[in-house]
Amino acid sequence: MDLPPAAGPPAQRIEDAFAFCPRCAAPNLTPGSIPFRCGSCGLAIYFGPVAAVGALILDEEGRLLLVRRARDPGMHQWGLPGGFVDQGETAEQALRREVLEETQLTLVQSELLTTGPNRYTHTGATADVLDLFYLCRVKSTQPVILAPSELCEYRWCVPGADILGNMAFPSNRKAIELWLSQREG
Repeated sequence: MDLPPAAGPPAQRIEDAFAFCPRCAAPNLTPGSIPFRCGSCGLAIYFGPVAAVGALILDEEGRLLLVRRARDPGMHQWGLPGGFVDQGETAEQALRREVLEETQLTLVQSELLTTGPNRYTHTGATADVLDLFYLCRVKSTQPVILAPSELCEYRWCVPGADILGNMAFPSNRKAIELWLSQREG
């Protein structure tokens, strides 16, 4: 399930946006093809997924930290602390950086739980994403200080159907459901 853009023209897959070669400006005779191959200069672009990380942070009582998004995509819906992996960064470095930026919490432990595909629609373009979800522990669960430009609320809980039905990204929901199934089994 893709999230619609907040406003503007309909979202366009990133590979469909290449009407012209970004190197030589030749018209793209096969828009939407992967990889993009310019018939004039030979440039090839593969449109591989970008990497993102999500933290399933547990407190001492076994509750999960959920955050409510303050902006699109998924404004006012629930999610997990996390974000995109920057160039030159490992997934674990990105996880620590994103958790600190968004919550001011410092990770002391992380273990890969699962990975999954996702799509991220922003400013009218949809990109494929590979999400990596980690089970995490932090130095201290208090105080959580949210980055107001990104998040507007947090909750420590064992999420039920009400929250799972209001998740910003399907991949976050799947990771939480996996955690819940392992917790119960």
